[in-house]
Amino acid sequence: MIDPPDLTSLDGSAKDVLILALIERINALMAENEQLKARVARLEAKLKQPPKTPDNSSTPPSQGHKASSDAASKAKPKAKPHAGAHRPLHPHPTRRRDVSATHCRHCAADVSAVAQTALESYDRIEIPEITPDVTRVVLYGGICPCCAGRFKAAAPQGLEPGSPFGPNLKALLLYLRAAHAVSFERLARLAGDLLGLDISEGALVDILSGSKEAFARAAAAIRARLLGGSILQSDETSARVGRKTWWTSVFHHGDSASFVIKPSRGKDVVEAFLGDHRPDFWVSDRLAAQMSWADKGHQVCLAHVMRDVQYAIDDGDDGFAPPLKSLLQRACAIGRRRERLADTTLRSYAAGLDRKLDALLRLTPRGRHGDKLKRMVKKFRQHFFVFLTNRDLPPTNNGSERALRPCVVFRKVTNCFRSEWGASLYADIRSVLETARRRSIDPLRAIRLTPIPFI
Repeated sequence: MIDPPDLTSLDGSAKDVLILALIERINALMAENEQLKARVARLEAKLKQPPKTPDNSSTPPSQGHKASSDAASKAKPKAKPHAGAHRPLHPHPTRRRDVSATHCRHCAADVSAVAQTALESYDRIEIPEITPDVTRVVLYGGICPCCAGRFKAAAPQGLEPGSPFGPNLKALLLYLRAAHAVSFERLARLAGDLLGLDISEGALVDILSGSKEAFARAAAAIRARLLGGSILQSDETSARVGRKTWWTSVFHHGDSASFVIKPSRGKDVVEAFLGDHRPDFWVSDRLAAQMSWADKGHQVCLAHVMRDVQYAIDDGDDGFAPPLKSLLQRACAIGRRRERLADTTLRSYAAGLDRKLDALLRLTPRGRHGDKLKRMVKKFRQHFFVFLTNRDLPPTNNGSERALRPCVVFRKVTNCFRSEWGASLYADIRSVLETARRRSIDPLRAIRLTPIPFI
């Protein structure tokens, strides 16, 4: 509390100055009060909005929260018993042991001469003790008696001087690093504990650095195969390079996938990847940088659209969003039956869905997010049902998100990369691993044979 001033000692002019100062202060407080009231109104409006969840937004599933439940009160009814199962026998056992009985277990009589049949077969699986297989190479030489020149034996093929680590060991370390997100510190410790191999983190970095050229050639071959097709799908996720945020982008379709890690996710990344090539069709979410590249048609991800629809429903829109959700679900259901439908039937379905969407756009949504959803639908409506008349296009961009999932795990476990060349190498290795998975090639074998399987 501030004590009031003594006004008896002030003359008329001093009182006027004081009154003017008080008026200015009151005006300033009133302006500040209006600003605070507006801020409170915005915060209250935000509190009334439905929460963002993986079901109604692009919030990742890892940030979703499942409600607690009482398992005892919701126990499933006892299922019907089913036939037992056992591990199938290995198709190619390393060795086989046929054991015949020598004595009867009932009376101990000698049965070694009795004809016997196989009654039981089972496998015993074991791994040998893991120890490094070290080959010591000694190159002999001397002085030539003919020309007096010094000579030395040529190194055997595959055992040339240089790195002491062989291709199988390098492939295993690369596999653990890129496919299972094992950090350098843990990888060095794992090599010592599991393989009995003393290796430093610097040696691990040298192994990765020495593989750059091979993986770059393989990634270039995969990119060339993608650009030779007529369809591309794409998506992106963040990455950390040094202390900056970069972006991991994937371009894929069919049995090939190519990754790039750049400091941007803008159109310059897509343009650099495509060069002069332009595909006929493209599938992506609604990011502007990945739109307008296809010559014939672009399919937006309907899963992203349906999450926006669900958020509008959660916000109270019961006029426009619910029928739009039903329409999109019907379109996806038709897409799952494309292989059994004729082309004319698919065109008829597409025309019918377009007419229903026209009718829906005449409805009035309720709420701010309903209005926002309607504006979005008007903007992208020509990209909703492209997949119905092209059997090779998926209705969602889920394939891109599945391809990027290992990159997200790698980012969370290792916090990504310290150098730009490390990020570029990981993108090339990820291209090889994802392409190998789609072609049913064992990932360790794909790394071991890089770049042969992809050229």
